[in-house]
Amino acid sequence: MTRSAEAGSGLVGSALMGFAWLSPMVAGLLLFGCQGPAPTSNPHYVLGGPYQAGGVWHYPAESLTLDETGLASVLPGGSGRLTTDGEAFDQTAMAAAHATLQLPSIARITNLENGLQTTVRINDRGTGNPARIAEVTRRVAELLRFPPDGVARVRVQVLQAETRATVEAVPGAPNLGVAAAPRGAVEVADLAPPPGVASGGGRPVAASAGGDTPSLSAGPAPPLRLPETVSRTAPQPGQLMVWLDTFQQQSYAAQQRARMADAGARVVSFRQDRRQLYRTEIGPLPDVASADSILRQALARGIPDARIVVN
Repeated sequence: MTRSAEAGSGLVGSALMGFAWLSPMVAGLLLFGCQGPAPTSNPHYVLGGPYQAGGVWHYPAESLTLDETGLASVLPGGSGRLTTDGEAFDQTAMAAAHATLQLPSIARITNLENGLQTTVRINDRGTGNPARIAEVTRRVAELLRFPPDGVARVRVQVLQAETRATVEAVPGAPNLGVAAAPRGAVEVADLAPPPGVASGGGRPVAASAGGDTPSLSAGPAPPLRLPETVSRTAPQPGQLMVWLDTFQQQSYAAQQRARMADAGARVVSFRQDRRQLYRTEIGPLPDVASADSILRQALARGIPDARIVVN
């Protein structure tokens, strides 16, 4: 090595040694300065067209009446990105992702295993996993006390009035005018403040005694960052099922049952809107792993509408 190279190497070494004594705060500021600026939040309405994720096609559609059960998991990743509708992603926010709902939407998510429920802002497109109906932030999972594996049996209910007000408050929104459903009697259960929430820092959400989706005020749109509110209703853990397709003709359901006969498929008849329908289903299943396995089999055999439900 030449003398000039040795001198240069010594200067570099001295500079690195000089940084070593910097306080963690200063070092962090220097590191932050080397990164690009955080993306600018720009909340706006998003629906979007059909897309493929997890090997399954999804078809976004506006809905103010969605009420479904299934499995939910925790959103991956950290801050530094925007959600699908242009909001800053935050694992401490009361937020969630859904595969087909209009964004943003306001929904109640209930952990059916323990009866805990809270209100979230659905502002991201997800989940990318056809075995999950929603993904929630880590904070929502903490408040609803998801099990250690991060997957819970949940019910997702869109709150009509709040969603309509929220949509109308962001750019690019269509008119989602829908008459509010009649209100029924509701029961409210006050819980001790959840971890990290000061006493009196929020109000519980009403839980309908009959299981209907209640609505809060139809006035101004809820804030961009929802308060941490938790209430409790009776646990309804239900049974894990895989629903395949529903047909108007029994012969079609029988054909599909034959395709999944080795998994224990059967045909169930029921009436809906004065119509006789036939659904092919599998279950009850003992655990999440079994439900996931059956769903993968159904998708691999060309049944794209198969889904896991809590019945």
